[in-house]
Amino acid sequence: MTKATTKTRLTAVTAIIDKVYQKGRTAADEFKREIPIHFNEYLPQWNYLARPDPPNFGTY
Repeated sequence: MTKATTKTRLTAVTAIIDKVYQKGRTAADEFKREIPIHFNEYLPQWNYLARPDPPNFGTY
């Protein structure tokens, strides 16, 4: 872990992961149907978020 603190006391902590990830993998069709992908406006090819809708717990 690496830690840095700015003059204004903002702290950032990082962890280096030496794992090599496969390129070109795609999500399963079911995942793409169930989990909406939200792309960043500035760099959509790099920044995106898979955010599920709130869980459906039924009616009470």
